[in-house]
Amino acid sequence: MRILLVEDDELLGSGISEALNRCLYPHEWLTDGASALQAAMTAPPDLIILDLGLPKMDGIEVLRQLREKALGCAVLIISARNQSKDRITGLNLGADDYISKPFEMDELVARIRAVERRMVGRAQNVLALGRLRLSLDTLEVRLDGVCVELQRREFMLLKRLMEAPAQIHSRGQLEAAVYGNEGDVESNSIDVHVHHLRKKLYPEVVKTIRGVGYRLDVGVDAV
Repeated sequence: MRILLVEDDELLGSGISEALNRCLYPHEWLTDGASALQAAMTAPPDLIILDLGLPKMDGIEVLRQLREKALGCAVLIISARNQSKDRITGLNLGADDYISKPFEMDELVARIRAVERRMVGRAQNVLALGRLRLSLDTLEVRLDGVCVELQRREFMLLKRLMEAPAQIHSRGQLEAAVYGNEGDVESNSIDVHVHHLRKKLYPEVVKTIRGVGYRLDVGVDAV
């Protein structure tokens, strides 16, 4: 899941960014509403963590324009405006959740995971398919019950594939999921990560759809 963080407080934004990194969420951090709206329209993220008291454009106006333009990305509001009318306004405009400042980072991460579960229709923080289990809480991957150590990018790639196992993912989609908006991504990076997953798990775990992209082997139960 790719996240756009919109927070103008340097200390809080830095703390949230570090928490997202620890949970392996690729993200971009912006500090004003106008830039956030433009970024969301150019490359819609899966989730926007949106402060309300922003320079250049208020967060409520950002949310209003996002919904007017029918952008379907989830929105989690974080704000010091904790009166019920502010929460009601945000939720009525289409926010998926609202958390008042100050808050614990663990609570924010829990809210993010709850939004993520709703987005993919999942009840728990575990992705399971055939012989594979991927825990979003412990960041562990298990094959036949045995923990397999994956590097950060390998984990993120497998998570993306397991979220939609029947879907064919283009190289660009996988790069966005694994690297976010980072620049200078090597052209063969996804190929390298796929090679490592096949080596650490089993050769058929990821199928190459020639000229299109990759998908998880939907027949893993039979492997």
